[in-house]
Amino acid sequence: MAHIPSGGAPAAGAAPMGPQYCVCKVELSVSGQNLLDRDVTSKSDPFCVLFTENNGRWIEYDRTETAINNLNPAFSKKFVLDYHFEEVQKLKFALFDQDKSSMRLDEHDFLGQFSCSLGTIVSSKKITRPLLLLNDKPAGKGLITIAAQELSDNRVITLSLAGRRLDKKDLFGKSDPFLEFYKPGDDGKWMLVHRTEVIKYTLDPVWKPFTVPLVSLCDGDMEKPIQLEFECINPKKQRKKKNYKNSGIIILRSCKINRDYSFLDYILGGCQLMFTVGIDFTASNGNPLDPSSLHYINPMGTNEYLSAIWAVGQIIQDYDSDKMFPALGFGAQLPPDWKVSHEFAINFNPTNPFCSGVDGIAQAYSACLPHIRFYGPTNFSPIVNHVARFAAQATQQQTATQYFILLIITDGVISDMEETRHAVVQASKLPMSIIIVGVGNADFAAMEFLDGDSRMLRSHTGEEAARDIVQFVPFREFRNAAKETLAKAVLAELPQQVVQYFKHKNLPPTNSEPA
Repeated sequence: MAHIPSGGAPAAGAAPMGPQYCVCKVELSVSGQNLLDRDVTSKSDPFCVLFTENNGRWIEYDRTETAINNLNPAFSKKFVLDYHFEEVQKLKFALFDQDKSSMRLDEHDFLGQFSCSLGTIVSSKKITRPLLLLNDKPAGKGLITIAAQELSDNRVITLSLAGRRLDKKDLFGKSDPFLEFYKPGDDGKWMLVHRTEVIKYTLDPVWKPFTVPLVSLCDGDMEKPIQLEFECINPKKQRKKKNYKNSGIIILRSCKINRDYSFLDYILGGCQLMFTVGIDFTASNGNPLDPSSLHYINPMGTNEYLSAIWAVGQIIQDYDSDKMFPALGFGAQLPPDWKVSHEFAINFNPTNPFCSGVDGIAQAYSACLPHIRFYGPTNFSPIVNHVARFAAQATQQQTATQYFILLIITDGVISDMEETRHAVVQASKLPMSIIIVGVGNADFAAMEFLDGDSRMLRSHTGEEAARDIVQFVPFREFRNAAKETLAKAVLAELPQQVVQYFKHKNLPPTNSEPA
């Protein structure tokens, strides 16, 4: 998709437009383990507060219920958030011991906190991390577990439940019954989905109707309408009473849904986004020691190349478990023989071109500048083919395991257009996408030609691309915009491209059954 607004640069903080952005609902389930005990005569009564970051400030988003006398709570209340793939959504989970009925957090004892991005949780599906105190020291042995579940649509199920002839459990009165619903997690353990209200002093309760998302209740795994009658069995009574039948019954009705895998399904299912950066070191960029050079690193420690790396990398790095990314350069002469290379590791380690996270890419980029000579020409095909070789190996996968993303940052016209067209057409058959960010003020018509929005790209032999895998964005359109705006434009089509490939190949998410 060529993103060239006709009205000039987009306004700072402008909202993304159109349906191409990946926006859906994510439900987060929270539990705690080994929490600090802040109460003297009993255990802590913990509750969890979720904060989201807004312009550098933490804003309270929602709270769970309070778990009474429990150092290992599994909270029934879920946090539901809008998930935006193309944004870094920072979250903070803070646990408190409820001491009063006050809503003010400073009137409750602090038990620990944990911060991360929503992408980190989604890419792992479930994480367990240590809780920290405000001084960043461990909160005892306290841990927090957060599990992510996609709410792929707005369909919900409303249940009206009643109990009949339940057992009497209280010594001086009737029972105080409530229901808990559990579903099996990926680790084989049961996960609390919903807890009804408690109804006091009755053996024939009628609970208020309640509504839960279908995927929350059963992961959407419901093939046909069912009506089940559950008997409540008390094993002790069953062993003692010869004519024991049951301890009451519960009637439950449910419904049918169909599965249609989304981008988030593939990410939650374990698909890794494999990120590679290709950087243009041709002479047209200018001497990096000259402030007019596109590779000149200003006193703020950045330039357009670094800005593009950060915009894409800070999002993608959450979706790669080891966060080790190859960073390649092209169009430069390399020591010691000063031969031109169009496919070299910017850390000068050809057998291990990986950099640790986006920070590692930025450091390797800055470190290599004094040791190479900018030259030319501007050849894209070697780097496209480099990543395509790895993507071709991933075609042997039986499920959606890996998808490759190549970010090319360049300042000028492609010299090997025929070879690049052919390389892109071949790559369109693979689990691979190409993002091109044009820096500087050059003519980028060739880049727009590679982006197949208006017409499908063809190679010089006439072969048509299997799908559009190129996204071109000119950096100059975002110089005066909020930094998040570039990431949104650059990554707008990626979720759609990932889904399109895996659906065409009929590959389900790794941790799911085929639709």
